[in-house]
Amino acid sequence: MSVLYNLAIAIYDILVHLDAPFSRKPRKMMKGHWVVYELLRQQLDKNVRYIWFHAASLGEFEQGRPLIEKIREKYPEYGILLTFFSPSGYEVRKNYRGADVVCYLPFDKPRNVRKFLDLVNPCMAFFIKYEFWKNYLDELHRRCIPVYSVSSIFRRGQIFFKWYGGTYRNVLRNFDHLFVQNERSKRYLAKIGINRVTVVGDTRFDRVLQIREEAKVLPLVEAFKNNTMTFVAGSSWQPDEDLFIEYFNQHPEIKLIIAPHVIDENHLVEIISKLKRPYVRYTRADETNVRKADCLIIDCFGLLSSIYRYGEIAYIGGGFGVGIHNTLEAAVYGIPVILGPKYQKFQEAIQLIESKGAYSIKNYEELKALLDRLLTDEKFLKETGANAGQYVTGNAGATDKILGMINF
Repeated sequence: MSVLYNLAIAIYDILVHLDAPFSRKPRKMMKGHWVVYELLRQQLDKNVRYIWFHAASLGEFEQGRPLIEKIREKYPEYGILLTFFSPSGYEVRKNYRGADVVCYLPFDKPRNVRKFLDLVNPCMAFFIKYEFWKNYLDELHRRCIPVYSVSSIFRRGQIFFKWYGGTYRNVLRNFDHLFVQNERSKRYLAKIGINRVTVVGDTRFDRVLQIREEAKVLPLVEAFKNNTMTFVAGSSWQPDEDLFIEYFNQHPEIKLIIAPHVIDENHLVEIISKLKRPYVRYTRADETNVRKADCLIIDCFGLLSSIYRYGEIAYIGGGFGVGIHNTLEAAVYGIPVILGPKYQKFQEAIQLIESKGAYSIKNYEELKALLDRLLTDEKFLKETGANAGQYVTGNAGATDKILGMINF
């Protein structure tokens, strides 16, 4: 099985190299890989002991960020190395000040693994959520370097629990401890003999509380809102937009902020073509035209988590396609959350609905009925929002639980 695994990694490496001349994402990845060892030689301080954090992409980084920053604060004598697998994580956070060194993780080939660990020699490692690279974990175990899985979550259909998953089960045994999100994950792991497991919850709750405290004041958004009932649609896709824009067009008593998941000119033009009320794009807004608009289109990145604070109701996109986006960033502000129908793979969405802080809709009729009620029943609006906020605060604290179990 190890031979097959290494062959699969080698093939993937070749495919990325072949695709690099034609595709931006693989090209960026390859450029990062070519310089990673030289970057480590230049930036690592031989007199410092490093704690290594690995995140696949931006979402996993945000999940691990509270732990990185708490360790930074409590144990400043350690250096922090942060690695990413995906360009979508590295390119956004390569200048993150919470880490001393940020780089790509070389592909999980035995030679790369030995070279990387010889250079870094971490005193401990944290792999965020779904990161289970066999050769890295095997080598960390062989070198007696403590390694932890953080905010991981396990489901019955994963390969670890299949009859043919023996090699992958052994990979999990390399972890000194797994800090999982729920009791179900712990039970699944116990069935395959893995018991160094503690249920601590999800560090994302700690992160969104941090984000709320650090939320940006956005004068243009404040001027746009102007004390009017505001509906914020975050990370929306075309099927989402078809529904809430239709409602918005027919209800002049509300304002709409759209932060689409894909920001390109074609998609923005498509959104604009559906609007029957005045709009303005954020990058073209000023104090005058933003007050005349009923719809504000966020045509730039980095603002959504702060924009939710200006809404009375939030809609989270993706539920008619690949799956919903981040619900917690909206719920933390204590406002009702609306989702599309495809949320079942997201534990926080399921629990948010169970706590009556969020509602799922399948079509325009269901969206209309829900929004009509939220806009006319003030008690229902406030109770739903309060439920959402309480769900987030009630599930915080995973970071401190993890830190309390690790010896530094």
